[in-house]
Amino acid sequence: MTDYGEEQRNELEALESIYPDSFTVLSENPPSFTITVTSEAGENDETVQTTLKFTYSEKYPDEAPLYEIFSQENLEDNDVTSILKLLALQAEENLGMVMIFTLVTAVQEKLNEIVDQIKTRREEEKKQKEKEAEEAEKQLFHGTPVTIENFLSWKAKFDAELLEIKKKRMKEEEQAGKNKLSGKQLFETDHNLDTSDIQFLEDAGNSVEVDESLFQEMDDLELEDDEDDPDYNPADPESDLTD
Repeated sequence: MTDYGEEQRNELEALESIYPDSFTVLSENPPSFTITVTSEAGENDETVQTTLKFTYSEKYPDEAPLYEIFSQENLEDNDVTSILKLLALQAEENLGMVMIFTLVTAVQEKLNEIVDQIKTRREEEKKQKEKEAEEAEKQLFHGTPVTIENFLSWKAKFDAELLEIKKKRMKEEEQAGKNKLSGKQLFETDHNLDTSDIQFLEDAGNSVEVDESLFQEMDDLELEDDEDDPDYNPADPESDLTD
């Protein structure tokens, strides 16, 4: 008859010596404990870590122990799911034998794989970014290849924009013509002019009255005839000059 208690105590002693810094007893009845598992250092000394909790069933190792992930660092949800599936598979394959060391070793290897995957994923992301940057640089220097389709599309857009600019300019010119002021209006809107200036402009627009009596008075004036001058010589224009 198998002495399950003896086998369990012997395994606990072995585990404590193997994992002195990461083994912690939680309870003695039923025997329950945790073991912290850390991956090897990856890029930039990055690691992933999990603390596994085990509880012996009454007939362990003929029955699988109870297990769970007690805590974790830097693991994604899919990584946690993968570890739990791995523990289930290893427990089933090792029934009848003490198996905690085997389970912990399997998880250790899994964590190392996860670190390698993280490194590979980051390298791929880096290469992808470099490729995108290179493509963007090529696009900057070479531009988009001209085809009939994209040229016609560009031409239609260009013509539409040009037509819009012409319409806008014609509208502005038409509006400017309507708003153009006459000389009188310019003076009227100039606040520097006084009322006498404006009155002058208004008078300039009216007809001018002529005083005919001024011309009648000129007829009464006696103009001296140069021919009556004895010193006048028609052949000598200077003869009428006074000495």
